[in-house]
Amino acid sequence: MNPDDTNPVAAAQNPGLVDTTSIVAEPGCSHDDVAPAVESCCHEAPAAAALPAPDSTIREAEASIVDDAALTDALRQVIDPDLMISIIDLGLVYSINHTDRQVVILMTLTSPACPNGPQIMSEARRSLERLDGVDAAEIKLTWDPAWSPDRMTDEARDELGMF
Repeated sequence: MNPDDTNPVAAAQNPGLVDTTSIVAEPGCSHDDVAPAVESCCHEAPAAAALPAPDSTIREAEASIVDDAALTDALRQVIDPDLMISIIDLGLVYSINHTDRQVVILMTLTSPACPNGPQIMSEARRSLERLDGVDAAEIKLTWDPAWSPDRMTDEARDELGMF
């Protein structure tokens, strides 16, 4: 006799090892062809309860997906230290792309000589990586097209006194 024959977990995982003469089918059980004996087959399926419900797995996956609004809100917290306005309202962020748990931002600065460029880019990356659903963020800097005040929101223009 195989030692796994007496292990209910091994038997449940390897039904070919089960001695069907020791299993009893309960009423309503799909094992109608099983011979009567001491134990019940319907009480030997410990693995079924351990599996996560498909709905909970889907909900966990959806919870780990970050949406565009959450990414934009995180970047709105990144403030240009000279102008005291967010990089979103300044129009410095050209695109936000994300797949799986990776985010890629294409952005610019108000000037190639901006002394705060490294700080702004670092804070943008950190603000995104703090979000649930984001494992890594990459910030790509571009000068094409060059930034202009036309890219700013009306609110940012108002704050700077530009009408």
